[in-house]
Amino acid sequence: MKLALTNLLSFFGANANDAKSAARDGGRGKHGGIVEQRSKMMEYDQPLVWVVLLLMLFGMVMVYSASVALPDSPKYAAYTTTHFLTRQAMFICISILVGLMVFRVPVETWQRWAPYLFAITLIFLALVLVPGIGKGVNGARRWLSFKVFNIQPSELMKLFVVLYAADYTVRKQAVMHKLTKGFMPMTVAIGVVGLLLLLEPDLGAFGVIVCIAMGILFLGGINGIWFGGIGATLVGIFSIVIVASPWRRERIFAYLNPWQEDNALGKAYQLSHSLIAFGRGELFGVGLGASVEKLHYLPEAHTDFLLAVIGEELGFVGVLAVVLLFYWLIKRAFEIGRQAIALELMFAGLTAKGIGIWLGVQTFINMGVNLGLLPTKGLTLPLMSYGGSGILINCIGLAILLRIDYENRVLMRGGRL
Repeated sequence: MKLALTNLLSFFGANANDAKSAARDGGRGKHGGIVEQRSKMMEYDQPLVWVVLLLMLFGMVMVYSASVALPDSPKYAAYTTTHFLTRQAMFICISILVGLMVFRVPVETWQRWAPYLFAITLIFLALVLVPGIGKGVNGARRWLSFKVFNIQPSELMKLFVVLYAADYTVRKQAVMHKLTKGFMPMTVAIGVVGLLLLLEPDLGAFGVIVCIAMGILFLGGINGIWFGGIGATLVGIFSIVIVASPWRRERIFAYLNPWQEDNALGKAYQLSHSLIAFGRGELFGVGLGASVEKLHYLPEAHTDFLLAVIGEELGFVGVLAVVLLFYWLIKRAFEIGRQAIALELMFAGLTAKGIGIWLGVQTFINMGVNLGLLPTKGLTLPLMSYGGSGILINCIGLAILLRIDYENRVLMRGGRL
């Protein structure tokens, strides 16, 4: 981990030196040549890098704490107490290395490949539903197995729908106010994605992807009336899906009254124990590693309900720290996007804001579920919860965000991309 961190910082330092060489001012050297005027601007967004690393490392500690007792149960009897810690550390190292490579890719390249990446991921979403290819877990088919590792196409789609929606908005800027040429093609594309996700089923991922697409279209200048109309339509669709599905309907009713005996022992079991965990934590928590709820009372404590373990062990203070870190990260994404748009880099600006919407919506849903503000959904806490696909895609998205900021700084120094 230390080696990966050293490589990360040295890598950005190397790229910063390249940027210096590219960005030259009008000063003259002793031989009459143009010499570089050093900028006081930081060469890359160091706080952004450190916040991301802090969230991942903090998440790794909490994943270990939440999973250390799992081998006591028959389901995980073959695992060691450090199984999830080791794998999470491996996921983080791989994700950092992939992030380093992604950072080298110019934003213009992502724009050129955005439609193709979206189409390929759409094929992956369809393959998940094919028997023998898609892998099912707990009644849901959401993974493609490649023997050595599994990948969740819905996680890929969260990233690539950001790129696709940003590219689409830029390409269709002149006709975004028209229904048939500007609005309908994007609606159809997202509708196909939604249909495939509902067949898995993965209503949570569908909700996040819809929010991303709608958010980018709104920022790109879509007609306000149509935006409101499609928003109302989506609310209707989600309502129909819930009403038509008995188990989703039961989950909603259980969420509304989790302490009723039948609900507390049934559909609201996770929620009730999550609330108990937060209640035990109070202000400063019961201490790191001292959670009781993770001892086979709270299911999926190391994935979907990691925040509940944080709340129990580190209390309100620990939860507040996590909320503030995510708030800063999302705010920074929107600042980078606003700066890119000011530099007339529309695709880069919409992509940065789209990444902010993606992380913000998923974080809000996960925290809302843990705190009983929203019905239970299977969405992880970005950068922190256990899982390889989630960590990897989060890091790729944030590497693209860092690249957008890097290119902004090059242009503001007078350089060329």
